[in-house]
Amino acid sequence: MKTGVLLIQLGTPTAPKPGAIRRYLRQFLGDWRVISMPAPLRLALLYGVILPFRPGRVAHAYQQIWTDRGSPLMFHTQDLATKLAAEMGEDYRVTYAMRYGEPSISRAVRSFRAQNIRRLVVVPLYPHDASSTTGSSIEALYKALGSSWHAPALTVVPAFFDQPGYLESVAKVARGTLTQPFDHYLFSYHGLPENHLSREQPYCFSHSDCCARMVQENAFCYRAQCFATTQSIAQRLDLARDRVTVAFQSRVGRGKWIQPYTDVVIEQLAEKGVKKLAVFCLSFTADCLETLEEIGIRGRDSFLAAGGEDLRLVPALNATDVWVRSLGDFVRSYGPK
Repeated sequence: MKTGVLLIQLGTPTAPKPGAIRRYLRQFLGDWRVISMPAPLRLALLYGVILPFRPGRVAHAYQQIWTDRGSPLMFHTQDLATKLAAEMGEDYRVTYAMRYGEPSISRAVRSFRAQNIRRLVVVPLYPHDASSTTGSSIEALYKALGSSWHAPALTVVPAFFDQPGYLESVAKVARGTLTQPFDHYLFSYHGLPENHLSREQPYCFSHSDCCARMVQENAFCYRAQCFATTQSIAQRLDLARDRVTVAFQSRVGRGKWIQPYTDVVIEQLAEKGVKKLAVFCLSFTADCLETLEEIGIRGRDSFLAAGGEDLRLVPALNATDVWVRSLGDFVRSYGPK
């Protein structure tokens, strides 16, 4: 019996143009898990403020990273699925989907159904738990499967922020990039509004160091998981604690997001005399707008303008061989025995 493997990424526009960006943002920011406010307010914000103005700015950013192969997130994910299929062999059928945009999760489910796949292992390619990524993707998957008369046996690979295979993959990619010492190492994760953390977890923000270590009360806390990943990678790379900082990027709007903020920290580090800065973006397993443009271009420009000399972006895992092998191990461990 063949086993289906579905890799899920968040998504990307089909082109670096305002029209394509607008369609993507309409779906993405229309999700209640992304903008968690009552539907009338969310739609008023989306159609009255975001969609009329934001697509042009976002299109300019995408144009700076777009390649002959298209969106980096898309082609890295395609390459990953192709290499994982070879890694897994004939007993598996591997495909990928985007939570927002195409190819959709519904399309992937229809493809598996057409192949009579009766067992499905799903890998959301987000290392850390968040309602706006993992939660939204799994909700969409359940809806797609629920429309079928017969649903396959389903296994979802959980967040892998602390899994040795993932951590070793990150460390190996970093070692190949950081061939010389840096003054400081910034671990930048995608930000979230604070209320995304505290909504169902009273422990969050209960005291100043609530994310310093993983305990039962914060087992699903995104911010705590980010700190845990940072500690594990720093140990593997033998980075001194006083040369490591955690921050959170990509905030939008005027609400309070989890801190500290990456753009602020980058400038502060340069102003304090850091000349060579290495940046990890470990929320992203594939390079994308948030890594290549936000950090690799804008972040570097800000660092240099504030007095820094070199900002080095550690590449995402993309479709590296070590990551393909680790994903294969994940699938085998959670798949049929």
